[in-house]
Amino acid sequence: MKSFKIALAQFSPFIGDLDSNVQKMIEQANEAKKQNAEIIVFPELSIIGYPAEDLFLRPSLAKRTAQAFEKLATIKDIVLVFGFVNLTDDGQRYNAAAVMKDGQVLGIYNKQNLPNYSVFDEKRYFNEGHQHLVFEYLGHKFGVLICEDVWSLNTVQQLAQLNVESVLVLNASPYEVGKPQHRIVTLKELAKQLNLHLVYVNQVGGQDDLIFDGTSFVINQSGEVALQAPSFIEDLYFTEYQIENKSYQVVETAPALSTMAEIYQGLVLATRDYVQRSGFPGVILGLSGGIDSALTLAIAVDAIGADKVQAVMMPYTYTSQISVEDATEQAKRMGVTFGIAEIHPIVNSFMQTLYPFFGNSPADATEENLQARARGTLLMGLSNKFGNLVLSTGNKSELSVGYCTLYGDMVGGFAVLKDVYKTIVFELAKYRNSISETPVIPERVITRPPSAELRPDQKDQDSLPAYDILDAILYAYIEEEQSQEDIIAKGFEREVVEKVIRLVDRNEYKRRQGSIGPRISSRAFSRERRYPIVNGWKPGV
Repeated sequence: MKSFKIALAQFSPFIGDLDSNVQKMIEQANEAKKQNAEIIVFPELSIIGYPAEDLFLRPSLAKRTAQAFEKLATIKDIVLVFGFVNLTDDGQRYNAAAVMKDGQVLGIYNKQNLPNYSVFDEKRYFNEGHQHLVFEYLGHKFGVLICEDVWSLNTVQQLAQLNVESVLVLNASPYEVGKPQHRIVTLKELAKQLNLHLVYVNQVGGQDDLIFDGTSFVINQSGEVALQAPSFIEDLYFTEYQIENKSYQVVETAPALSTMAEIYQGLVLATRDYVQRSGFPGVILGLSGGIDSALTLAIAVDAIGADKVQAVMMPYTYTSQISVEDATEQAKRMGVTFGIAEIHPIVNSFMQTLYPFFGNSPADATEENLQARARGTLLMGLSNKFGNLVLSTGNKSELSVGYCTLYGDMVGGFAVLKDVYKTIVFELAKYRNSISETPVIPERVITRPPSAELRPDQKDQDSLPAYDILDAILYAYIEEEQSQEDIIAKGFEREVVEKVIRLVDRNEYKRRQGSIGPRISSRAFSRERRYPIVNGWKPGV
């Protein structure tokens, strides 16, 4: 034998559906055999999917896992390396990997390094493993690691000392901006340092607020990248080990995506998987003529198709004719179902009903919020009647400072732009237009000053700093967790910084009631950022 072939199953499990996951694994294994692969490697916890959260604790999981093993045991003539929950007789639970050939389990590896930071919560569910798994096949010595293990130098060094040649790394590594290339760059150095070949297989797909990008790869012990799979695409990818050269053959790899392409494709994937796996026939959103809803519409269409997307324009007294024209034009360009619903009668009815309570009180944000809530009620009514999921269209900048209305523009089941700052929204809109022969978002939507259009001649910058300044302050405070004084020391005006931080801190209650949305940053308003709603913390130091 001059070479052997390994299949990398860049796999998108349906969390908790062991039957469908195993069926898909069987199909992929059979396809890998047709391509003459001797080994197929699946991602971390591929049988149940990651993160399955408290499904890991279900009493019937042991029985279901045993049934999954029985089905996988029917696969012959290829080595399966896959992830599962290892429930031992003494009551221990491990995040584990199995190596199986012709129905026989050749070895089991229990993950040693359990992440318990950011979005990870593995110590809640699993015990730590303490033993390495090494197996020899086709005259080659393999080791197995699971995700966080490969980032522990001590763990990998121990494996290298056992004279392992190739390490099969099973992963469910969530996406954030720049992370796909960071993994490759970092592990290239590790491979060279320890003289190991790395076969890194990562989960792909959207799961609630998490995105898994795939971007599986193979790195030779020289640090050379032999294979890089595309990001955000589920498929089988193959690598061939040349025994004489003692290296994996270098093949043409998928080029790294630009930052905007990476983010956009991630949002499309997350939206598609959330809508389809939740069982919704389609989506509906309010199309205001502004950039946030315009970008959300484009993502929705690219995710599930124009025939499953409905957009509704809901004008009021302060809605400009330009907004109506731009919303209508985009809906036409993208081929979605579109309608216009005037909200004057609804808002006027609210005002008449509330007049005995309001009296002659001067108008304020209350009247603005009534407009937003009228729109929210219409969208939810259409959702209830036809079953489509409402997509909320707010961005991270607005959500950070509370520039949004509870039970109004915040209604919906999935907030596509929840972790996308406004400055990035503009860049994503430009990117989306750049990949079409004809721009799908009218240019005027991108170039005109943003406005909620809830009062005469309103502009966002009447209430907020310019978005480039606002987003820079928010990034320093949220992602980098810098103090108020540290941010001011960067050159921002004290009054502006104090206002922004005050708004962020006091609007935790709004964010807690908002819908989930896909995570693209290292510090989303989700699993990794948990602050009490009511607290007396002072931001001054």
